[in-house]
Amino acid sequence: MDLGRPTMETRTSRSTSGITKFVHVFGIMAFVLLLVWLLHYREGLNYFSNNPYRVFNVHPFLMVFGLILFSGEALVAYKTVPWERKVQKNVHMLLNLTAFILGAVGIRAVFKFHGMMHIQNMYSIHSWIGIVTICAYGLQWVIGLYTFMVGGTSQMIRARVQPWHVCFGRTIFYMAICAALTGFMEKATFQELTDQHEAWVLNFAGLSVLLFGIFVDLSVALACYV
Repeated sequence: MDLGRPTMETRTSRSTSGITKFVHVFGIMAFVLLLVWLLHYREGLNYFSNNPYRVFNVHPFLMVFGLILFSGEALVAYKTVPWERKVQKNVHMLLNLTAFILGAVGIRAVFKFHGMMHIQNMYSIHSWIGIVTICAYGLQWVIGLYTFMVGGTSQMIRARVQPWHVCFGRTIFYMAICAALTGFMEKATFQELTDQHEAWVLNFAGLSVLLFGIFVDLSVALACYV
């Protein structure tokens, strides 16, 4: 055996490590740009405010920061961080639970905004994708908890369920990104932006979310070979 030549596993691990750096870079960019947009251009955010627009702003913030960024980190942590399997599972489940709770509050915020403004609910493709995503996310988490953590299922059943769990997890993650991007487009279309700079901030925020999702998926896909 040639000890001086890196193995396929070593090369893949290095590639995955490099890609996860881009995951965090684009995640931070999305978070910062979102805050700039909401705080500088959109009056800030406050779920308990009497200003309906501040209540609404909680929605995009929690859907991106909560549902997308936390779920992306949950995927990356489970597949690329060399912890013990039990620790990986616990961190993965905790991050996903946090993502779901924040996402659910974000969904509640937009329903509250619609109530304050007397606007019909569930009227756009964005809202349809979003509600299906949050429901699928919760169901996926419950099934994962029962199958892999507390249900006492056999090793054979876990082995059969695992590829489906991974596949649906990545699908739901991309559904969340799709919901965010259609939401950004809907906001830019239905509500007049203050100036071109706001449009740039919103567009770059959407692009950062998309690139975050792409690099999360790449890191997970490459980690499968290790």
